[in-house]
Amino acid sequence: MTASPRPWPGRPTPLGATWDGEGTNVALFSSGAENVDVCLFDDAGGESRIALEESTHHVWHGYLPQVGPGQRYGFRVGGPFDPANGLRYNPAKLLLDPYARAIQGDFRLDNAVFGSVPGKDRLAQNRDSAPYVPKSVVVHDVFPWGEDHHRPHYAWSDTVIYELHVKGFTAQHPAIPEQLRGTYAGLAHPAAIEHLHRLGVTAVELMPVHHFVSEPHLLRRGLTNSWGYNSVGYFAPHAAYSASGSRGEQVREFKAMVRALHAAGIEVLLDVVYNHTAEGDHTGPTLAFRGIDNPTYYRLEDDRSRYRDYTGTGNTLDVRSPHVLQLIMDSLRYWVTEMHVDGFRFDLASALARSFHDVDKLSAFFDVIQQDPVISQVKLIAEPWDIGEGGYQVGEFPPLWTEWNGKYRDTVRDVWRGQGSGVRELAYRLSGSSDLYQDDGRRPYASINFVTAHDGFTLHDLTAYEHKRNEANGEDNHDGDDHNRSWNGGIEGETDDAEVQALRRRQARNFLTTLLLSTGVPMLTMGDEVGRTQRGNNNAYCQDNDISWMPWAKDDGHLCRLVERLVELRRRHPVFRQKAFFSGRPVGQDGVKDLAWFGPDGVELTDAEWFDPQQQTIGMYLDGAGIRTRGPRGERVVDDSFLLLVHAADQDRDVTLPGAPWATAYDVVLDTREEDASGGRAYPAGAAVPLVARSTVLMRVTR
Repeated sequence: MTASPRPWPGRPTPLGATWDGEGTNVALFSSGAENVDVCLFDDAGGESRIALEESTHHVWHGYLPQVGPGQRYGFRVGGPFDPANGLRYNPAKLLLDPYARAIQGDFRLDNAVFGSVPGKDRLAQNRDSAPYVPKSVVVHDVFPWGEDHHRPHYAWSDTVIYELHVKGFTAQHPAIPEQLRGTYAGLAHPAAIEHLHRLGVTAVELMPVHHFVSEPHLLRRGLTNSWGYNSVGYFAPHAAYSASGSRGEQVREFKAMVRALHAAGIEVLLDVVYNHTAEGDHTGPTLAFRGIDNPTYYRLEDDRSRYRDYTGTGNTLDVRSPHVLQLIMDSLRYWVTEMHVDGFRFDLASALARSFHDVDKLSAFFDVIQQDPVISQVKLIAEPWDIGEGGYQVGEFPPLWTEWNGKYRDTVRDVWRGQGSGVRELAYRLSGSSDLYQDDGRRPYASINFVTAHDGFTLHDLTAYEHKRNEANGEDNHDGDDHNRSWNGGIEGETDDAEVQALRRRQARNFLTTLLLSTGVPMLTMGDEVGRTQRGNNNAYCQDNDISWMPWAKDDGHLCRLVERLVELRRRHPVFRQKAFFSGRPVGQDGVKDLAWFGPDGVELTDAEWFDPQQQTIGMYLDGAGIRTRGPRGERVVDDSFLLLVHAADQDRDVTLPGAPWATAYDVVLDTREEDASGGRAYPAGAAVPLVARSTVLMRVTR
């Protein structure tokens, strides 16, 4: 370690390390620091410490002449080490810049990374952590975006989301060069984009790409964090997903990926984790925020040596703090303006809205999002729950926000496993969940409909397992949810039984058909269209291997073709993409309603049938003449009318088709009893149609 010349005074803004062509300005907020060093590292690991002598409004700053892009750096922050009062300053710990645009190097588990002596929280650990922690990197952000200022911009009602993992999606793709697999460049490869085009999706939702590290408990078991919900750098693309380098090259590669996806007409949404950081609880490592300004960044308990945990990870960022709120907003704006992403899905978003204990719809977080001229214009998705008391907030987020609709997932799973409570709840979910989103002025597309996601069983496993099999995670199968709302068809796990296999494949078709024909915004999960299995693991967050990767060799085309057909049906028929809630009233003089519900007898459901828990068959009639919103030039939007028959019972039965005035005849468009879900049959109104147990039939109406 060597000392370096005094820096120039520099400026307190912007925060982070900013290169101007001749040198780099550094600025770090810390309200309680007594001294701050910026530490520069050469290629051999040698460290030069430069004391920042200027502090303006708690921002320590300085200008470093001739320091430029590619320079690795970090901070050491001196001050009181007093955990009982929430203070954990320790200059022996090299700290990442919260505003670093790139991060290089691995996190290696060693006692030196902890601010306290293990087992003795109030005793400072004075070993130097620099050899074991990642370094921040100075970055030059200029990029040839070309025509990307004409980004795809799909209306919410036209959006179809595909949730994917950057590495997992391409790690085994045979048409992608090996050196590009598992990287941003791999996702930008024509072979990867071709699959997304084939499905017809309009947006990819990337699981976390903010730089993250693995938790100590995983490293001790020889595992790593695969999903990435353990962020430590909110401005830095995760370096391990870069094929071109980690000294700033990852930033350019990420931008090139976004440019390629945009050129293909696909929006890019990021799953962001602002609710907690990788530093964990009081026993966790000191990597950045804890050593910079612990009581500002984190929510502390009354015992200020402990952290309030609404996230299940050991800590919760304190969004009530203006400096934390500034960090989040600066990060969001950076990803929109500099990285050109199109929106965000906020992990455990309820934790961001907690004022003191309760979730507060009037919290500062919502206020600043609402008024921000950049962030208010992009797609915003909330995961509307956390693990704290009162944290389940489905339907409670304010206008401007869409939500992962957990009630949709639970209802649809229950219906198809034969455990539904009747058709009333299903009807709400099929028609846009007006019970959740209509009363506050939101539209049906506030509901992000999904049956599976990264967390939980895959679609294949949802039909093959009733019990999780998480032994590979090393936690004695105690991790993961025990309430999967799944059904195995009579045999647990994989089987050669042809009848059970056929049932499971039909169930998969039922789930996909229900999802993609429901009003709202559908979200598909990576690999469900090729029958991806995690072998019963419903919490594969630490499985960076073929348990969680996309199995390209498995695709038999059967589900892919179904997804293609269903997405194309949505695209061609606005009756499935409603922008306003249904009225349930007649549209014209013929008495046909914009939305009607029928029982197996071909008659509209009675009140008794609505509340009958044994009712497992329902017909949803969508009137194409009853679309309540107009086109972009004020034109009336008219479509075909459809009847969707959902038969979730375990016995075959006949269903009578509604007669006049609803229709004179019906053409079968899709039937999940068939492997190819083919249609082609026609029936007159009033005919009895045989439905196979656990099947879905879509019919086009002729009047």
